[in-house]
Amino acid sequence: MKLRTTAAAGLAAFALVLSLPGSALAAEGYFHYKYVDGYGQEQHVTLHDPHSGKCVNLYAVADDDEQPGYGPHNDTDSAVVVYAGANCEGPEWRLRAHGNPARDDLLVRSVRFEVKTG
Repeated sequence: MKLRTTAAAGLAAFALVLSLPGSALAAEGYFHYKYVDGYGQEQHVTLHDPHSGKCVNLYAVADDDEQPGYGPHNDTDSAVVVYAGANCEGPEWRLRAHGNPARDDLLVRSVRFEVKTG
């Protein structure tokens, strides 16, 4: 009977851990970039607490038929690698955490935020 109670308590604790927010899996803060829409208007996009460790194709700029995004600004607590191509392919640049905005000639279609350790 003790084994069953211990196992049930262990499973309950595991379920509680899974239900907690995964802050270790997200960069905390904001990532910004700009793009020009189909009407020639500059648009600004902000990602809030983006997921870390996986490739993110950016809204409105990931398709090769669209103009790429530009001028990324990493104001998160994690470094990010920005890619000129979709699916985290092509030339890449690393932007440090809480860095200054990049120049507008830095083009971007996808990003991958580094997983925080420690």
